[in-house]
Amino acid sequence: MNNIWYFEDINLFKILCPHKYPAYTKDHSLSTYKKSDYIYFEEDSANKIYLIDKGKVKIGYYTEDGEEVIKAILTKGEIFGEKALLGVEKRSEFAQSIDNTTAICPVTKDALFSIMRDNVSVSFKIYKFIGLRIKKLERRLQLLLFKDTKTRLLEFLDELCDDYGYNCEETGDMVIHHPYTQKDIATLIGTSRPTLNIIMNELKEQKVINFTRKEIRILAKVA
Repeated sequence: MNNIWYFEDINLFKILCPHKYPAYTKDHSLSTYKKSDYIYFEEDSANKIYLIDKGKVKIGYYTEDGEEVIKAILTKGEIFGEKALLGVEKRSEFAQSIDNTTAICPVTKDALFSIMRDNVSVSFKIYKFIGLRIKKLERRLQLLLFKDTKTRLLEFLDELCDDYGYNCEETGDMVIHHPYTQKDIATLIGTSRPTLNIIMNELKEQKVINFTRKEIRILAKVA
């Protein structure tokens, strides 16, 4: 697995969770959320970074017309709210639980800076992570603005290959075990679930992909 949220096989959640550090264990606890609960809103103070211990969280914002735009759907082991480390004082997006059993580890900005000062390697990995995430989100927003739905889906499948895919030596297929529902994927590429189903079934008939609920295969081309 070559997941964007991992660097050199190091899980940032495992490094950054305060329970590993005696100085922070006393004040460390997980916050739990039900489906549709907000972790923070747009314009809230950006003074914490959040680590997902369990469940799923969507990150997005609302347009002036009240339309919801989803930038990312994050799962166990991932972090969000990281712009606080760049000096951003107010949230420009919301974070909302989309699972009934979401558990979040909040880390204050000061505590995280302290952890980073004690480990230059960790500090480098975090800033690299932030740069990669910004680049990825910019690319996704460009797709939403300028590409048709089928192209957006194919580009998203390429992202999934990078994040969750591995090559099946027996068949040559690229196998993707991913954490997303079809509703999640439809939301992330800016379409409806019925439209997504139509396009995915078209690609299946064309022998481009095959899929089950939690697995997508990019089929090897037959010469």
